[in-house]
Amino acid sequence: MKVLIPLPDRDFDTTEVAVPWRLLTEAGHEVTFATEAGGSAPSCDPRLLTGVIFGQLGADPEPIEFYRKLEQDAAFRAPLAWSTLRADDYDGLILPGGHAPGMRQYLGSPVLQGKVAEFWATSRPVGAICHGVLVLARTTDPATGQSVLRDRRTTCLPKFMERSAFLATAWRLGRYYRTYPAYVQDEVVAALAAPAQFEVGPRGTKRGTRTDDGPAFVVEDGNYVSARWPGDAYLFAKRFLARLSA
Repeated sequence: MKVLIPLPDRDFDTTEVAVPWRLLTEAGHEVTFATEAGGSAPSCDPRLLTGVIFGQLGADPEPIEFYRKLEQDAAFRAPLAWSTLRADDYDGLILPGGHAPGMRQYLGSPVLQGKVAEFWATSRPVGAICHGVLVLARTTDPATGQSVLRDRRTTCLPKFMERSAFLATAWRLGRYYRTYPAYVQDEVVAALAAPAQFEVGPRGTKRGTRTDDGPAFVVEDGNYVSARWPGDAYLFAKRFLARLSA
């Protein structure tokens, strides 16, 4: 099956892209990437490869290893342009996250939102993680004029995680962890019919791994799978794979 992963030109989260790509390709699926203009390989947030501050808060070694292999992937090195995408060409859609400034190109694009709306209407599997849920929150259903998430259960980057990362690093990195003035959780909840549709998940910050899903958390609602942060990436990818198989 063919899965589409749209990306900004820079600053996406290493783990939230590399882990789903690795698990999807291991399972025999074809992954297509797309950027705003297409043609040139995008790049992840470089701080996540070396550690955000004092070597901490970056991606774990295995996702970094996956990313280095992803950089050699032909589809990643020659992405399509968002404007050329056709929903009928893909069996699944994944919307990764990231918090650094380059993500705004992707999170706020009306062109991408239009393509996401077309894919959402197919009822095929959609996965969104962390800030990627904002793309769906901002995508309007033409039939209702409301967000496509309005009647769905979802999670996203929780406010407690976004706030704590900002407070821990603002003295050196400024607003690096605050992509927008509003918290991601607040904007996503505002797009829902009722606040009770939002699920925060456990408050721990231990990351799940390929062999340990214990700390991870995802929310599943029909064809839609959402997760909170890189620590959920393995479980998120596994649950998305299950939706593709179904």
